[in-house]
Amino acid sequence: MTKYKLEYIWLDGYTPVPNLRGKTQIKEFDAFPTLEQLPLWGFDGSSTMQAEGRSSDCVLKPVAIYPDPVRTNGVLVMCEVMMPDGKTPHPSNSRATILDDEGAWFGFEQEYFFYKDGRPLGFPEHGYPAPQGPYYTGVGYKNVGDIARQIVEEHLDICLAAGINHEGINAEVAKGQWEFQIFGKGSKKAADEVWMARYLLQRLTEKYGIDIEWHCKPLGDTDWNGSGMHCNFSTAYMREVGGKDYFEALMAAFETNLHEHIAVYGPDNHLRLTGKHETAPWNKFSYGVADRGASIRVPHSFVNNGYKGYLEDRRPNSQGCPYQIASQVLKTISTVPTEGSVAKVA
Repeated sequence: MTKYKLEYIWLDGYTPVPNLRGKTQIKEFDAFPTLEQLPLWGFDGSSTMQAEGRSSDCVLKPVAIYPDPVRTNGVLVMCEVMMPDGKTPHPSNSRATILDDEGAWFGFEQEYFFYKDGRPLGFPEHGYPAPQGPYYTGVGYKNVGDIARQIVEEHLDICLAAGINHEGINAEVAKGQWEFQIFGKGSKKAADEVWMARYLLQRLTEKYGIDIEWHCKPLGDTDWNGSGMHCNFSTAYMREVGGKDYFEALMAAFETNLHEHIAVYGPDNHLRLTGKHETAPWNKFSYGVADRGASIRVPHSFVNNGYKGYLEDRRPNSQGCPYQIASQVLKTISTVPTEGSVAKVA
């Protein structure tokens, strides 16, 4: 028997953006545990905005499991928060009731800023560094500094060792801003891995004395870019059948559901979606081939393949909840008829 360190990780009840929480328990197993072997566990919800002190018990239900590469015999356990009966989802549980479909594929492009001493990493104590331009995919000390790349490379290695489908990294447009990409098949799987990658990044930066700023426009109304979490999506029908008529009907459905999408695409998005810096205005829907200023960017590969493949919704922001984002995308897709039926969503 081996003693394993089980790190139970969940989303708290803070709004409009929940925080990641985690605590460890030790359990003995013959081998690396399966999800089915992991017990329910409790926590004090009065300390996480999920219960009152006079009735503070909340329950953690394991829903996904990963090896923890930085701890000996470590296990990362993604959890849903349940009511004390262990069966009823807590009101803050944004995962339990979302639409899901293994045939729906999602790729999230998570942007963020490194922050130190209250400002983006690499910014001078007063004023701003040289204007944007050389930082995106940049190299060299003057562009990326002396520690950021070390962190993102270490984070990449940790995610891959944990079995997270991390697909890439790059320095972004603003100084101190970076991006990682996560791909998954199914809403829950893709979103679980985004949240776990966020957790691992925040935990990693503890030892460097650096924070992660997820806000979508931390530098306010300036010429510095905000942070998005572009959502690349496709269904089996989009990949295998598609067609121009279906595509145009799909875009009409996205336009009709504009406000429903914006409502779950992350708070303060009006600060980011201004029509500047390769963003579409939050209150106007648009799409275009290779257009990074549109709400939805249509890749050349999609058009060249007979309107089949994936599309990129550029409106979700860096603070968005990937569970809600993926679910809303599927809700809209499900309203569009496919050869006399309705697009299947499980």
